[in-house]
Amino acid sequence: MAVAGTGGPGSKRSHMPMPTDKIKETIAEVLPGIVATADKHGKPNVSAKGSVRVLDDDHLGFADINSARTIANLRENPSISVLVLHPKSMRGCRIWGQAEVLDSGEMFDQLSKEYAERNIKVNHVVKVTVEEALDSF
Repeated sequence: MAVAGTGGPGSKRSHMPMPTDKIKETIAEVLPGIVATADKHGKPNVSAKGSVRVLDDDHLGFADINSARTIANLRENPSISVLVLHPKSMRGCRIWGQAEVLDSGEMFDQLSKEYAERNIKVNHVVKVTVEEALDSF
């Protein structure tokens, strides 16, 4: 469903269930992504993630390197929001979804191997099922 936005002249903000090609490109190009979670009582946590990536049309993922609060929150409350904002244009996207914390499997092994090459240990991998995406391009 398209929704007129107030993102400035010529802005074409829209709500969509899955990421568009432009949103996918932005996520691939702009790091870090900002991840927001909340515990079961609603106490928020915001954390920068340098590993946010598009997995497919329905999923994002990122590695947990040192994010104990993020992981604890997601285990209590899997709702998550991801903000990716281009620093020069101040345009980007927001993704809302449900997260799954993984500590084994193909995706975990792939990211662990990628980060091991840089001597970084991956504790968990978070897979986000996209429920809604909002762009401000």
